[in-house]
Amino acid sequence: MSESSIPNNLRYTKDHEWARAEANGTVTIGITTHAVDQLGDITMVSLPAVGASVTAGERFGDVDSVKAVSELFAPISGTVVAVNEHLNDSPEAVNAEPYGVGWMLKVRPSDPAALGDLLSAEQYIRHVAENG
Repeated sequence: MSESSIPNNLRYTKDHEWARAEANGTVTIGITTHAVDQLGDITMVSLPAVGASVTAGERFGDVDSVKAVSELFAPISGTVVAVNEHLNDSPEAVNAEPYGVGWMLKVRPSDPAALGDLLSAEQYIRHVAENG
């Protein structure tokens, strides 16, 4: 995994999700290029409904790929304010641009400071190198 494939402006979980603070106070969530590489071609994404609550470290959905079904874990706690509906018809967008059009959720965090508890890009790269 090259450092250039891991954006510095995001925070990361050890479960390979990313989180980006937006100017309006929401947090956009998706999965990393490392997760995409491990999964292979994504065939379906199951996400919660707008208005649902997510809890940091707990499952919020699934990603189906040609290799496996993998659970998605929330990087922070909060309320879902948007879901990427585009993924219903085009789940492969996650493969193509996991940090762009392949985003999954937008959450209004219950504690915005919790983002600081996640891994930096440098810490995430080290985690992947040590743990695969």
